[in-house]
Order: sequence, then C-alpha cells, then structure tokens
Amino acid sequence: MDIFNIISLLGGLAMFLYGMRLMGDSLKENSSGTLKAAMEKVTNNPFKAFLLGVLITALIQSSTATIVITAGLVGAGILSLHQSLGIIIGANVGTTVTGQIIRLLDLDASGSGVLRFFQPSTLAPIALIIGMVLIMGNFIKNAHSVGRIAVGFGILFSGLLNMTGAVTSLSESGVVESLFSGLGDHPFLGYLTGAGVAFVLQSSSATIGILQAFSATGLLSFKSIYSVIVGIYLGDCVTTAIVCWIGAKAEAKRVGVVNILFNLSETVVVLALVTIVHRIGWLDGLWEKTVNSGTIANTNTIFNLGCAFLLFPLLNTYERLSRRLVKDDPAPASKYRDELDALNPVFFNTPALALNSCYQLLLTTFVAARGNIEKSFVLLQHYDEALHEEIMAEETEIDRMTDSVSRYAVELLPHLQLSDHVSILNQYYKVMAEFERLGDHAVNIADQAASLTKNKTRFSPAAMSELAVLEAAVMGILDEAEQAFKKRDVDAARRIEPTAQVIAEIIGEMKKDHLLRMSRGECNIYADSGFTNLMNEFRRIADICSNVGIATMVRVYPELADHEHLYFESLHEGGDKTFNEMYDRIYARYFSLLHRPAETPADAEA
Repeated sequence: MDIFNIISLLGGLAMFLYGMRLMGDSLKENSSGTLKAAMEKVTNNPFKAFLLGVLITALIQSSTATIVITAGLVGAGILSLHQSLGIIIGANVGTTVTGQIIRLLDLDASGSGVLRFFQPSTLAPIALIIGMVLIMGNFIKNAHSVGRIAVGFGILFSGLLNMTGAVTSLSESGVVESLFSGLGDHPFLGYLTGAGVAFVLQSSSATIGILQAFSATGLLSFKSIYSVIVGIYLGDCVTTAIVCWIGAKAEAKRVGVVNILFNLSETVVVLALVTIVHRIGWLDGLWEKTVNSGTIANTNTIFNLGCAFLLFPLLNTYERLSRRLVKDDPAPASKYRDELDALNPVFFNTPALALNSCYQLLLTTFVAARGNIEKSFVLLQHYDEALHEEIMAEETEIDRMTDSVSRYAVELLPHLQLSDHVSILNQYYKVMAEFERLGDHAVNIADQAASLTKNKTRFSPAAMSELAVLEAAVMGILDEAEQAFKKRDVDAARRIEPTAQVIAEIIGEMKKDHLLRMSRGECNIYADSGFTNLMNEFRRIADICSNVGIATMVRVYPELADHEHLYFESLHEGGDKTFNEMYDRIYARYFSLLHRPAETPADAEA
C-alpha cells in the first residue's frame, strides 16, 4: 500500500459522488414538473404513496432528496403528513435501485460480445460520448440537460472503476482484510461505521456503492457487511432529518422524525432477525461466504423491501409518535404564513416546485391587493375608519409577501439551468412589482376617501354615478388580469388591452364632464384635486393590468419577449380585427351606462 493507491481511491470516490450528484440533479431538474404533479395526486392510500416514493427515488437517485421534497410539500400544505408516510417508506426502498445498477460490475461478458456493452468499463465511455455529443450538438430539446444526465452516469461508473482498481491494489497489503474481519467480529462497530460514513457522505446509495467497490477485493464476507449496511440506514436518515428540520414548520419536521423512527425500527428488526436466524443455523452457508457487488445489492434490497412490508402496519403509530415528539407551531404571526412557508429553499434543486411556490404566493398577493381595491371603492361610497384600518393591515401583509418572494426569486435564480425556468422566473419577477403597486393604489384611494370625509367634501350625484361605472370597468379588468395570471389564459390576456383603452376613454370623458359641472357650480371646486387624483389611480391600475396581460402573453409566446411593447402598440393602431371587435363590445357596454344613474358598481355591471 502506498500514498498513490489512497489518492487513486479518493479520486475515484470524488468522481463517483460527483457523477451521482450530476445525474440526480439533472434528473430532478427535468422531471420536477412531473414529480410535483405526481406527488399532488397522492391519495390517502398509503400503498399508492409507497409506490410513488419508490418510483421517484429510483428516478432521482436519492432518498434524501425525495424525503426533503416531501417535507417541503407537507410544510407548504400541498401534502398532509398522513399522505407523506407511504412516500417515506417507498423512498427507503427506491434508493436500493442504485446498488442494483452498480452490480453490473459483476457481469461476466467473457462469452458474449453483446454483454460487454453492459459492463461498466464499456458503459462509462459510451455514456460520456453520448453526453458530450448532446451537450455540444444541442440538436434536440433539452439536449444540454439530457447530456448532463449521460455525463453524470459515465462519471459515476468511471469513478467506480477507479475505486475498484484502487481497493484491489490495497487488498494486497492486508489492510482491507484486517479492517472487515474486525467488523465481522464486532457487528456493533460495523453498524457505527456504516452510520458514520453515510452521515458524512449524506447518501446511502454512495455508501453502498463504496462497499460494492470494496467487494472487488474478494475479502468481504456476509458477516462483515450486513451490520454495515444496516448502519447506513441510520446515518442517511439522520442527515435527512437535519435538512428537514432546519427552518421548517412542525409538520415538515415530523416527516424527518417519521423517517428516523422507521429506520431505527428497520435496524432493530434486521439485526434481531439476522442474529436469531444465524444462531438457528440457517445462515451457515452464507455467513463466511465471500460476497460480491450483486450480493451486497440484493442484501440491501431484501432488508429494505422486507422491512417496508413488515413495518407498513405501523405507519399510523409513527405518525402519532412524531406528533408527540414535535409540538405544534405557535399561532402564525401572518395570516398568510402557510403561503410564506412554501418558499422553502429545499425546493431549489427541484425548480418546478420552487417556481410553483413563487406562483402561489404571487397569486395570493394579487388577490389580496384586488380585495383591498374593492374595499377602497366602498370607502368612496361610505367612509368607514375600521375598514380603512383593515386595508392598511392587509397592505402590510402584501408588502411582506412581495419582499419574501423577491428574496426567494433572487436566491433561486443561480439554481436554474433550463432556459424555460429562467424565463418563467423573469416574468414572475416583473409581475411581483406590479402586484405590490396594486396594493399601493388601493391605499391611495382609501386615503383620498379619508381626505374627502375629513374636509367634509363630496362629489355630486352625477359624478358618483359616473364613478360607479368606472369602478365596474376597473373591477372587470382586474378580473381579466387575475384569470390571465392564474390560468395563463391567453383569451383573458387579450381582453385586458381593449378594456384598458376603454377605461382611458371613460376617464377622459369623466374629466370633461367634471370640468363642465364645475363651470356650472354643480361640483364642489374643493373636490377637484381629489377627483383628479382618483382618476390617476384608476388609470394606473388599468396600466398594471395591461402589464400583467403582456407578461402572460410573453409566458405563452416567448417570441414576443424582445418586442412585446411594439406588439401591443400595434393593436391600438386598429389593424387587428379581433382587438377591434373586443374594444367595440367593451366600449358599448360601459359607455351605455356612463350617463345613466348607477348607485353602485354592481348596478353598473348589471
């Protein structure tokens, strides 16, 4: 044994870990939308949830990632703790798939040219070649990401081969034999070793892979590795629980606790059964037998799958214990605490989930701002100080949500690899400022209502009648903006621009009527500044809705991004038949009401 063997071993380990991370991250990145949709469809059937956990973990190559994502979804209220239980158990079984892939090391291809293609020494360069061709050629959709998956696969097996070669050299020194023979005589020491290595590497799959690489020495026996495998379960789940715990809600913390409870139960069951079966004599043929990569993979799969079915009836018990161990969160300081908590950094490696959290909070912000605008219209009819205070309290929540999603978006951006995800985040970043401004305009309208009441100034009945029509038009364009953003509704987005133009013309008509009334002495001259300020607020609300419509159109038709304003300016020039027809309908609807009595916005809409 010399320093060069150790360097080769550590270098192979580094390649193996990096390949696993690269492949897993790329798979998560490209499947996160599907992953989210699948998880949201989980029913209260634990067995379906179990199968989902197996499939997702087999896909993204990490039980830690699956459970952390699950904890985030539970914290965000998308899944309940009960729904997550089956996924947790399934994740522990799904992680054994990696070991089954690595067992290709044992493939004997001496008698078949076809089988040689499935040996790691052949698969590794093939995967690297395919990956680099995809990355450099970029001739298919998502070629870069698919190429990274292939490169990660190739690096993983290259590192594995490097480790295998290094430990084969080390076997001649007797170090490997003395190390694992000692573990065979002291199973508890083997248990702690497995737990410690898995905790440091933060991956049970990687630790199993290292053990499989060491099996190439031909010096590992079943008695020396079974306790190590069981220890790996504990080390990996402790790491997962820590990640689930940091900054999380009580329900999310309980996901990590359930994972620990299951893995502790699993270690007790396996160690007890192996000890009993060995003493009976049923393991005599296997106990001292040399194990290879396939035996290790099978042992790991049998332990996990057997315990999953054996302990499945205890799921409700685990749930009750987790609730006893983790107390409920105190009453939330914000009425939107659940939506704010959904902005969880654990979603950074699954962009669709992170972007969905941004979307949900932005939609909540829009709805809150829209509600404030509606309340401010009520104040113009009948001022109520309590309602004004309610608007101000809601504005504080709107500002908090905007600040939170802004910070989250900035932190999320470096984790995005796909151009589609970056484009979505850019549009979200644009509209978040628009939604915050909506809340500001609601406050400005409420302040104008307070000022009019304080100065004992009122608009004339004719002005109030026209104002009711304008309010109805503004609420209509807000409805279209909400529909456009909420459902990426292109039809709603297209209706926004003609409505905005009609609102601008209503405001122009109202200003002329207001000036005429003042010249006749019908309107109080002291109300003029308040009237003008309100017209400006309504016009700006319509402009914000127009910007939301533009953002929606760009989201659906990315080719508009470079000339979006030119496109919408062309609509106003009269060359678009569909735009003209919508404008005519909306114009006729509101202008037919403008000079007729209307007591409320609801009356104007009738």
